[in-house]
Amino acid sequence: MSRPRVSVIGAGLAGCEAADRLARWGIAVDLFEMKPGKRSPAHKGDGFAELVCSNSLRSDQLTNAVGLLKQEMRQLDSLILRCADQTRVPAGGALAVDREGFTALVTEQIRSNPLITVHAEECTEIPDAPAIIATGPLTSETLSERIGALVGGGLHFYDAAAPVVTYESLDHSKVFRASRYDRGADYLNCPMTREEYFTFYHALISAETAPLHSFETPRVFEGCMPVEIMAKRGELTLAYGPMKPVGLEKDGKRAFAVVQLRQDDAEGHLWNMVGFQTNLKFPEQRRVFGLIPGLEHAEYARYGVMHRNTFLPSPGLLDCRYQMIARPGLFFAGQITGVEGYVESAASGLLAGAQMARLLHGMPFADVPRSTAIGALAHYVSGYVGSDFQPMNVTFGIMEPLANAPRAKRERYEAMAARALAIVKELQTSL
Repeated sequence: MSRPRVSVIGAGLAGCEAADRLARWGIAVDLFEMKPGKRSPAHKGDGFAELVCSNSLRSDQLTNAVGLLKQEMRQLDSLILRCADQTRVPAGGALAVDREGFTALVTEQIRSNPLITVHAEECTEIPDAPAIIATGPLTSETLSERIGALVGGGLHFYDAAAPVVTYESLDHSKVFRASRYDRGADYLNCPMTREEYFTFYHALISAETAPLHSFETPRVFEGCMPVEIMAKRGELTLAYGPMKPVGLEKDGKRAFAVVQLRQDDAEGHLWNMVGFQTNLKFPEQRRVFGLIPGLEHAEYARYGVMHRNTFLPSPGLLDCRYQMIARPGLFFAGQITGVEGYVESAASGLLAGAQMARLLHGMPFADVPRSTAIGALAHYVSGYVGSDFQPMNVTFGIMEPLANAPRAKRERYEAMAARALAIVKELQTSL
């Protein structure tokens, strides 16, 4: 008998995770990636699993849902988490990676797998089953049209990335190292007085933004809200949000506001402006962000940008394995399904790949319940019952509640995490 083959479209986080999972099950994979011949507006390199926004995979604490999701994926020997852990850079209680090193490692792992054949070409048609479409939120226009026709329409929203500056260009007489609440010294912090904050604030809300083509009133995902849009919600929104000074004292004093920079590469040459996703024009970024103490003469390795993302109306379209209900054998994975975030995207690829493998081996689908973070995401995108379905990061709120749970939030989350990890341990041979 010939070995079963699966087409995986897209070599992003979800596509690479799905391809690796299928190969572990002895299934041959044809992995299609349109780079380097063609790129989306946000992609710059030729490698796989490129991180186009932040280099952070967010919290690594089990009392945070994304921290739990990462630990579940580690238990399942996730390709993406293994590569992330090997290329991590200091980030306090978060998992952040050397962006280029991470991408290079994932690419090497995929290309060296004898069961995965990489095709450097754009897919413009819906592939025949068995297939997994993991083209992400930046799916090419032609394929987006085909998917839209298949599912009866689609949705979109806007996403934004933060600028990256060079370490050498910062004024280190004004910047200090610290993590919140004395959790190491992994971040660079730019403290601001009240006067400096309001000077910056007024410049920010009046700065000129880049045009968004024909879209005049874009929908923006809350988790990647451009800083200039967030600022317009109120004078102190930033001071109580991404610029809050809580837990960041220097010489026993707390600034009025603080801009944090997170390391973006292994050598520490590049630093990401935390929470500063933006759609300002490039000259305006230099002018406005130059008002931040320490960034007056900053050199930008990458400016912030805004781009359109695409996602499916997944509830009722996909089942809790990410399979299209009306077209068995065709799965979707990644942010195109409505999961939001690097880790969530990879998790959906892992689950879609494992469930596809079971299907091709004639086995029943694995039952991955809402009491796990990886299962809760799949149930959210497939079973949301409201009329305003939007992309979702993993949260404890979408997981199955715990009976007789402790009233204190931290203890409740710890108990939910313990339950989830015990279930995932039992699922290791199933996924």
